[in-house]
Amino acid sequence: MAVAPELLALLACPEDKGPLYYLEDLEVLYNPRLQRVYKVRDGIPVMLVDEAQSLEPGEAERLFARVEAESIPPTFTVPD
Repeated sequence: MAVAPELLALLACPEDKGPLYYLEDLEVLYNPRLQRVYKVRDGIPVMLVDEAQSLEPGEAERLFARVEAESIPPTFTVPD
């Protein structure tokens, strides 16, 4: 089950308050700054710092390359 677009537009990382990238097929929200993911269960993001999964550097790089290649938008953009 996908996360509703209206909810995605409101989501930020609970630790650094920055935007996330939704990888729907992996059921995660990805934070490239902290190299971790937050799971999505039954369309509901689990936004608890204690439940986030840290990624190995290679996995983080692979996910970031995918975000760029597929032009996956962030959950929100930070004004300049």
